[in-house]
Amino acid sequence: MPIQLSVIIVSYNSFNILKRCLKSLYEFTSGISFEVIIVDNASSEGDISKIIVDFSNIRVIKNDDNIGFAAANNKGLNIAEGKYILFLNNDVIFKENTLQKILLFLESSNDSRMLIGCRLLNDDGSIQISIDRFDSIWNTLTTSFFLYTFFPKSKVFNRYYENFSELKDPKSVHIIKGAFILSNKKFIDELGGFDERFFFYSEEKDLCKRAINFGGKVIFYPNTEVIHLGGATAGEESWFKYKHILISKIQYFSKHYSFLKSTIIISIFVLGIVIRIPTYIFIGIFNKSFLNKSFLCLKQIIYLPKAIMLRNGK
Repeated sequence: MPIQLSVIIVSYNSFNILKRCLKSLYEFTSGISFEVIIVDNASSEGDISKIIVDFSNIRVIKNDDNIGFAAANNKGLNIAEGKYILFLNNDVIFKENTLQKILLFLESSNDSRMLIGCRLLNDDGSIQISIDRFDSIWNTLTTSFFLYTFFPKSKVFNRYYENFSELKDPKSVHIIKGAFILSNKKFIDELGGFDERFFFYSEEKDLCKRAINFGGKVIFYPNTEVIHLGGATAGEESWFKYKHILISKIQYFSKHYSFLKSTIIISIFVLGIVIRIPTYIFIGIFNKSFLNKSFLCLKQIIYLPKAIMLRNGK
């Protein structure tokens, strides 16, 4: 039977989370033929083959080094045999037959040039940010200066406002989160997969930008949902996270915007980091975890010159 869907999962340690992901995938997926391709970025946790022994149709690519999220996904893409591709984070948990629902929608649309994402939930069932808008001077300003937190349901001040609306029908959006991206393999191949200059973060934003520029669509499908643990593998407040957010944003701004616009956006973004240092110190008086956030923001400012040097590649 031909394989309809290739599920590509990039793994780096956190094997217990990966096993939970796989268990839910196989438990709730029916009515379609699929394969799973796990690309392991030189995990040090143990032998990944012990994690997959209970599951069928899994292939593993073991990298000698951590080559990053984008490059690892592309290695999986190169050997995928399915008509459709799902780029899936290893910290996603299925709770219903999400893949069949989205494939039925995709096949009924007669449009193969789409990237599709679904609603993401936190582990407690609350709604997680699932869609985003492309960066502009205004929404970078509102995000950097905390305005979106004061006006969470405002179209003017909150770039994430659609996450709080009751969308019931599929909708064209700018960006779907990289935890779950499903598309026709032919379209992904036409786009050239992910841009491998993005080591970690912003790679899905870049892919969505290129898809729309290429005449395709980015679709949010709200009629099914998955749990996304989020940050379980990278660490919620780690230097790895803060470092690569900084690098990837500068790379993205420099790639997709004019020199003048990217300079303005980067300046606003950096100013937002500077403002967070004293703000988090003050909040840290009442909640000590914010002291670590303040320290990480300071490290971002110190690292900024190198991040700018890395804007055209790793």
